[in-house]
Amino acid sequence: MRGPPSTASPTAHPRPLRNQDRANNVTTSSTAAITGVIADDAGTERHPEDDADVPIAEGATGTDRSVSCGGAASLRAMDQDQDLLAAYDAQMRRWVPPHPPADHRYEQLGPVMRVLGQRRGFVDPDRDVGVTGNALDALIGEHRDFFAKRGEAVEWKTRAHDLPSELREHLTAAGFQAEDRETVVIGLAEQMAVEPVLPGGVTLRQVLGRADFDRVAAMESQVWEADFTWMADDLEGRVRAAPEDIAVLVAEAGGEVVSAAWLVFKPGIEFAGLWGGSTLPGWRGRGLYRALVARRAQLAVARGVRYLQVDASDDSKAILLRLGFRAVTTTTPYVWSPGAST
Repeated sequence: MRGPPSTASPTAHPRPLRNQDRANNVTTSSTAAITGVIADDAGTERHPEDDADVPIAEGATGTDRSVSCGGAASLRAMDQDQDLLAAYDAQMRRWVPPHPPADHRYEQLGPVMRVLGQRRGFVDPDRDVGVTGNALDALIGEHRDFFAKRGEAVEWKTRAHDLPSELREHLTAAGFQAEDRETVVIGLAEQMAVEPVLPGGVTLRQVLGRADFDRVAAMESQVWEADFTWMADDLEGRVRAAPEDIAVLVAEAGGEVVSAAWLVFKPGIEFAGLWGGSTLPGWRGRGLYRALVARRAQLAVARGVRYLQVDASDDSKAILLRLGFRAVTTTTPYVWSPGAST
């Protein structure tokens, strides 16, 4: 079982929701600060999977899913995955939302973007930070020490194909600890936009108000046996800042929220992120997660979104691959906290 979901990251502490059209969304000075709340570069679906018992077709568990179709099909799949990864790197890294909440700030600092104002700091790097050895240690230490002076934890987002290859080793030496690895999966929104199929007595509804966000947070707290009241504040702040850029959906039965998920639009690029997806224990295995994916895909297509992206737990990954998403890389958050050895 993986850790609990967040509104902006695969951890219990929201990370920034990024994507990018840097020319449109951020100035190009060496320290370009933008106030507001963050949007993450990747959606996250981490939850006790409601459909985790759905079998995956043989050969459909990774980027080589087409191998059984022959060598040519396998090569086509590899080419597709490389194209998707290239689009992800070009658009999703260091993306800045055009209308973030007022209490967050983005700073573009050389090869990384630093985000302030969340539950913990966040560092999102270019694919290649361009330094190695002592210079790499200095870069990592600069951002660790910045947040240490603020008394805050900080997450450095890594991907498996980041450079230099020794980046994770240097993060560990600097006192950062790896959290759960997730798989970056990408799907064509149009392909996923089918009519949702719901069990009897369940309805889907988009919600906009604080009372419903409190109900979502209460459901999350019940699922994870932890205090998720902060989630209502986060959702409310993001809807207030840019209601057109987030769609929060709830699945209800008998007046109770039994599952919830949200879609985060990324203005200026071709991607949108899928988030949330937690389901109460008694409602798992009934197709609610698939229905929420389908409905969010419909909303994305209506807005002209081309790709849906998720940082997926192993449970979510299984269903998403079955639906046609492609696994393109993995991502692991490295987190430094006050009091950690350095």
